[in-house]
Amino acid sequence: MPSKGATLELAVLGLLQESPLHGYELRKRLNLLLGWTRLLSYGSLYPALKRMLRAGWITEVTTMSTAVSRRQRIVYQITPAGIEYFASEITDSGPAAWEDENFNMRFAFFSRTDASVRLRILEGRRSRLQERLDRARSLGSGSDRYQTELRRHAAESVEREVRWLTDLIEAERSTQDRGTTKRTPTTPKTTPKTTQKTTQPPTPTPAPVPTDLSTEIS
Repeated sequence: MPSKGATLELAVLGLLQESPLHGYELRKRLNLLLGWTRLLSYGSLYPALKRMLRAGWITEVTTMSTAVSRRQRIVYQITPAGIEYFASEITDSGPAAWEDENFNMRFAFFSRTDASVRLRILEGRRSRLQERLDRARSLGSGSDRYQTELRRHAAESVEREVRWLTDLIEAERSTQDRGTTKRTPTTPKTTPKTTQKTTQPPTPTPAPVPTDLSTEIS
């Protein structure tokens, strides 16, 4: 399973492919990407950026913020090596891509993922959640009212996500089916040959024998 740092690095690379960003804007977009359940601190972001600089996946560019303050700002840009690394990692559709935080990040960049990879990740995520749901149902209801309510709330949340994933999977399959369905070639209709009757030339009528007017009838 990839570490949270590796997931964060992949998310940074994905955002930097859209446009270069400075630290403040990058942190804001990462918080939107990762969701309200996790607020990213600068204490987590900047060590990740330093690791990525050492790996050669990003570079720093110094710019001036405004014409008035003339403050220098560091903008981060992705490198060709970073683009290549992101492209290779984003195709991973194994169990690590099904986990909570990693799945959300992968889903955010689904538009850059092949359809077959998207479908495997969605199906894997659904199977993982179905396992959790089955375990939760097997526990039954306990004697503590609040613990029971908490388990019920968690189970309902998982059920909603399973239904959501099922809808997405059906949509992906439908799209793939439309894309792979080849139009059946139609055989051009052949006009049946009509048998032409051979028209025989008319038989010439024999010319009448001329009467010899010089011969007298006795």
